[in-house]
Amino acid sequence: MASPEASHALELFAALSHTCSFSVGCYCDDEAHCHRSVLRGRLADKGAKVAWRYHLP
Repeated sequence: MASPEASHALELFAALSHTCSFSVGCYCDDEAHCHRSVLRGRLADKGAKVAWRYHLP
């Protein structure tokens, strides 16, 4: 996540978050122990508009 390419991708998604919606999903039961929480934090650090929604199938 520290590489220039990863940083650029995070900045791009952060910018897009203000004009469109996208989701990140996985099968982890507990988000606190999942990569989703790490990604949400990184995006928020870049200024992304983030929301938490949990949908059961």
